[in-house]
Amino acid sequence: MTRALAVLRPEPGNTATAARIVALGRTAIRLPLFEVRPLDWTISDPVTYDALILTSANTLRHAGPELGRVASLPVFAVGARTAAAAEQAGFRVVATGDTDAAALLAHAAATGVTRALYLGGRDRTIAADGIVIAAVPVYANVALPIAPERIAALRDQIALLHSARAARAFAALVEDRERYRIAALSPAILDAAGPGWAAAIAACVPTDDALLAAAMTLAD
Repeated sequence: MTRALAVLRPEPGNTATAARIVALGRTAIRLPLFEVRPLDWTISDPVTYDALILTSANTLRHAGPELGRVASLPVFAVGARTAAAAEQAGFRVVATGDTDAAALLAHAAATGVTRALYLGGRDRTIAADGIVIAAVPVYANVALPIAPERIAALRDQIALLHSARAARAFAALVEDRERYRIAALSPAILDAAGPGWAAAIAACVPTDDALLAAAMTLAD
């Protein structure tokens, strides 16, 4: 049996991942669990901050015109895609982390950053603590209504989990985990999904390519 790969992440990532799956000669099932929506936000005087911390390209997509107020701040970004989105938006990226936010913050602190601004999702991964003096949500992941039969259709397939939020949401939607297989972007995301799955695996590094490579080991 050749199993399909179900993409649960929001757009535009959903389309991008599905296209990679099709390019590998596999079947992609597109079932976003969330929709990303912009939030109203504002900050104090930009001169208050000495760096901008970004962990998601969604910040650049949904922050709106207010983002222009901090265009002069050097950017520390988690992930190559976030860094590329920041550069395309006209920011100067001074460091790109390929592991997690904690490692990036440690690097920023080592370079002398003391008053960083973090812009991210409402369910943010970084709080105002240490060198981050303000953590401001600029977008939200809003749960979409999913019919039970669409979840049931993923039995014996492979669900791709790109975030801990998606992992928890998917686990809550599934009643018989022993019928489902999951592949997660990281071990932490896999942990968020909990135990009891027919098969479960985490990517060796948190990239889409690594996630698909891990999922392929469960596909046949």
